[in-house]
Amino acid sequence: MLIKVINANTSPAMTATIGRSAESIVAPGVEVSAVSPAMGPESIESHYDEALAVPGVLAEIAAGEQEGADGYVIACFGDPGLDAAREIAHGPVVGIAEAAMRTATHLGRGFSVVTTLDRSRGRTWDLADRYGVSRFCLGVHATDIAVLELDSDPDALKKVISASRAAAEADGSDAIVLGCAGMSAFCPVIASEIGLPVVDGVQAAVLLVQSLVQMGLQTGSMGEFAPPLPKTYTGLLRDFERR
Repeated sequence: MLIKVINANTSPAMTATIGRSAESIVAPGVEVSAVSPAMGPESIESHYDEALAVPGVLAEIAAGEQEGADGYVIACFGDPGLDAAREIAHGPVVGIAEAAMRTATHLGRGFSVVTTLDRSRGRTWDLADRYGVSRFCLGVHATDIAVLELDSDPDALKKVISASRAAAEADGSDAIVLGCAGMSAFCPVIASEIGLPVVDGVQAAVLLVQSLVQMGLQTGSMGEFAPPLPKTYTGLLRDFERR
């Protein structure tokens, strides 16, 4: 089985972190290919960034179809391009926000999300509503650490631990969801420090894809998620034309 894990930004350091996290959790015989798109933003911290990340994500999905990937993970907490990716992939596609939040609902009555910048909190609430878990999401808390600083700031881990502890106390939550793929390596340390389950969306999504593939399940393609209709694309998007 080959699972392609797509870091939606172009940071090599974050892709390496995501790849190590994914590889550490899969079953023997499951291969992980962690990649970044050839084009897109170096980090995703706005609606603008997210919109411009989607073409690169979809290009990696298309490449994965040629490479024989059995399933895909979109490793960005905004789940950019998830619906579009499901239209063009034969195997299952799972976003880390969807996987993390739904996993957390099995761990108690409610969870808190600890994310990066304050401006991303609204998007997180939108996703909780979309995925049907808003009644379990007791709070979304920002650390105000920029995405790339998770790798470069020596105090980043301490800040995320502190924010996670404060979120759990403020919300009375039973679990913490880490709201950025770049926090993946922090997961076991935070759990040990605060004494609560901490969900890393990268590992949750990878294991979900692994399970779906093992069960022979994929996105239904008879309705909304049927392949896109053939049409002409022009300019910078001409290579995305579907025939």
